[in-house]
Parts: sequence; structure tokens; C-alpha cells
Amino acid sequence: QLQLVESGGGLVKPGGSLRLSCVVSGSTLENYEIGWFRQAPGKEREGVACDSFSRNSIDYTDSVKGRFTMSRDNAKNTVYLQMNSLKFEDTAVYYCTADRWSPAVLSYWNPYHWGQGTQVTVSS
Repeated sequence: QLQLVESGGGLVKPGGSLRLSCVVSGSTLENYEIGWFRQAPGKEREGVACDSFSRNSIDYTDSVKGRFTMSRDNAKNTVYLQMNSLKFEDTAVYYCTADRWSPAVLSYWNPYHWGQGTQVTVSS
């Protein structure tokens, strides 16, 4: 059974940075499409980024392009989300996700595996 454990969330001021980590266990990371989702209070969950080994690409939702960078370290079975220039609207619970497949359009992705989430709060 694949397990995903996120860490790195916290409270940060607007314009600040955070790096989220996701440790994957139960299988080899390189066999999966890996992504990050987020859900803000009262809002639907949103796909933030997806690292697709099948397409050899990393896709981002428009609102984070140029500010967030996703990466993976297969040797450590760990995925990262570097978040820079954080805004109030980035406040949400961030989830690490994985599946054997992902669609070309991030907003259509409904991953099978989810972590427990880590809270990111952007506040002055």
C-alpha cells in the first residue's frame, strides 16, 4: 500500500517562502505520477502541480506558475514543492498525491493515493 506523508507547512508572511516535502513509502516513487493538491476553507480542492514521468513534464495550475516549483528525488523517494512569493490566497491544506496515470489537463486529475495534508497559512 502506497503511503504519502507531507511535512513543511506552517505560517508565513505574504511574499515569503515554504518548501513542502512528501515522503513516499510502499513502492518506488518513479513508478508513479506525483502531484500536489490544495483545499482552502469553503473551496473545492485544486490541483496545484503534477510531475508526470509518462509525459516527462511538470504541469502547474496557472495561479502558481512562476512561483511554485515541484521536484522529486527518486533516490530518497521524496517529492518537494518549493513555494515562493506566497500570497494570502495560497492559504490551504496541501496534499501530496500519486497515481499510476494522470491526464494531460491537471484539473481533470483525480488521484487514487493521498497524504494526510499539511496546513499552509499566509498571513501578515
